[in-house]
Amino acid sequence: MNNNKLVLPFLKWVGGKRQLLKNLTDLMPSKINAYCEPFIGGGALLFHLQPDIAYINDINSELINVYKVVKENIDELLIELSRYKNEPEIFYEVRNWDRDKNFYASLSNIQRAARIIFLNKTCFNGLYRVNNSGEFNTPFGYYRKPNIVNEPVLRAVNNYFNNAEIYLSYYDYADVLLTLKKGTFVYLDPPYDPVSESSNFTGYSKGGFSKNEQIRLRECCDDLTKRGIKFMLSNSATDFIKEQYSEYNITIVKAKRVVNSVGYKRGDIDEVIIRNYEK
Repeated sequence: MNNNKLVLPFLKWVGGKRQLLKNLTDLMPSKINAYCEPFIGGGALLFHLQPDIAYINDINSELINVYKVVKENIDELLIELSRYKNEPEIFYEVRNWDRDKNFYASLSNIQRAARIIFLNKTCFNGLYRVNNSGEFNTPFGYYRKPNIVNEPVLRAVNNYFNNAEIYLSYYDYADVLLTLKKGTFVYLDPPYDPVSESSNFTGYSKGGFSKNEQIRLRECCDDLTKRGIKFMLSNSATDFIKEQYSEYNITIVKAKRVVNSVGYKRGDIDEVIIRNYEK
């Protein structure tokens, strides 16, 4: 497919990869038959590559619902988004919808998708975060003119989703990896191993991502390697991660830390890009 420059991430997501796209694409295989991303998040690499066949997954079912609605109900979504206003009273009312489980269950997929986009555009630092009950808990951002209804980008993503073979799911990542065949390229961007106790962020979905999960993911990567499936993985450059993947190709890159309420603490940090193949 000819890449459309308007196909861009429309959600701000912790750990987004827009700043590292060149590093990632430079290290990718020259040819792939299909693309798989089990931790899709904001989808920066997916939207940059725009592969013809893509298996897209995330354990966050609300996020996958947003992508499904953009694919299947774009006109209705745009109408629903146009009803929202960037006001704190409205923000907190909408944010609290998931506190009433019966009410939230009554919402349509379109209403739930519009809610996530609205909260993402208007909450503090665009930070999607939930508590242990799975309830959105980021405060209002007080931005002057957030782009709540980004129609050109949303329609471009809709067009891409409907002109490519896009398979959307919200399974455990290991279940997705087990279904893949040789020739599929896998990009893994899991919740990062924290560089310190204070930097730990596990609010993408209730439950978090522990050291044991990092080990389980590495074991899945070992299985991919045995099956002849190429993968590339991003993570923080902690000693733990480098030890886990010591048998693989590791490239150190610099990335900016953006999840911090204190501006001067948002500096460059080391990250790793790990591969089971030679470039």
